[in-house]
Amino acid sequence: MSLQSGDWREGIDEVDAALVDGYQSGFPVEERPFETVGAELGIGADEALARVEELLEDGVFRRFGPVLNPPVIGSSALAAVRAPADRFDAVAETINGYDQVNHNYARDHEWNMWFVVTAASRDRRDRILDEIEQRTGCAVLRLPMLTDYYIDLEFPVVNGDALARESVGNAGSGDGAGDGPDAVGEGSVAATRISEDAAADLSDLERRLLVAIQEGFPTSATPYRDVAEAVGAPVEDVLAAVERLLERGCIKRVGFVVNHVRTGFDSNCMVVWDVPDGELDERGRAVGSLPYVTLCYHRPRRPAHDWSYNLFTMVHGREAAAVDASIDRLADEHLPFEHERLYSTETLKQTGARYADLVGR
Repeated sequence: MSLQSGDWREGIDEVDAALVDGYQSGFPVEERPFETVGAELGIGADEALARVEELLEDGVFRRFGPVLNPPVIGSSALAAVRAPADRFDAVAETINGYDQVNHNYARDHEWNMWFVVTAASRDRRDRILDEIEQRTGCAVLRLPMLTDYYIDLEFPVVNGDALARESVGNAGSGDGAGDGPDAVGEGSVAATRISEDAAADLSDLERRLLVAIQEGFPTSATPYRDVAEAVGAPVEDVLAAVERLLERGCIKRVGFVVNHVRTGFDSNCMVVWDVPDGELDERGRAVGSLPYVTLCYHRPRRPAHDWSYNLFTMVHGREAAAVDASIDRLADEHLPFEHERLYSTETLKQTGARYADLVGR
């Protein structure tokens, strides 16, 4: 929505702003969390819950609950195909038909359809990619994440910034360790190696819990108790399991998932870079720490597909011109290497990963 007219921020006050920017992570893990949230905001628990319900209804929040981490729980890969224009919709329908495909975007590039497959095992993931290749007749570019330098879409949105995280002084880790209203944008950047094999050793309760919360928490005064009733476990055990899953990285953070399109950050570009292998970690950590970079990670080159790029960055902004200018700055000051800019042109599918498949039914 335009910041000049019909600004979505005109309908919220300072308390709403604190909810939106302060609780994207660090939401209390306790039986009556809105009592703590309300106390921190200087309002009652009932009012805090009512405000959240209103922000959800208005589309400022997409959902409420945990942000899960598919590469830790299962085996995940970014993939792309070159879909012929006359079969584009049919190819998208085939790919989107897989429950294990949770994101699919059209991008302005020769490789014009980009999607993510997450499955319970590397073997299952690769068999799905093989099936997609056979059923669509399109070669599949397979790009599992190898190193995470900075990945999170948690950033303040109640501002006039042209770029996501522009007003954040330091990069955030997105690890769920924030604390209330000061959580957004805090943390550190590191080179974290990502296994292609499912690494999580989950208990039966943790498995049932992940399936129950994959779409978010119930919007109630006692969300954890409601989840506990759904999985047939004591609320104390569910609270302890959530804390364990946060600590082990299966849950990235607990809080409100902001709708970035609704809040004005509707321009984004994935930029792929050909970085010398010996400089990759140094460059990745440095770029991941830049406030206007929202994602930064290492994926493999694929010479057989004439794909020479190994570093991926994402920039989100309110205007395409600002996003382009920031990429120019990246190239001039930080990554003086061959690169390509892949703007998303259409969202073909956007859901959470299906955890019933990942953790067993």
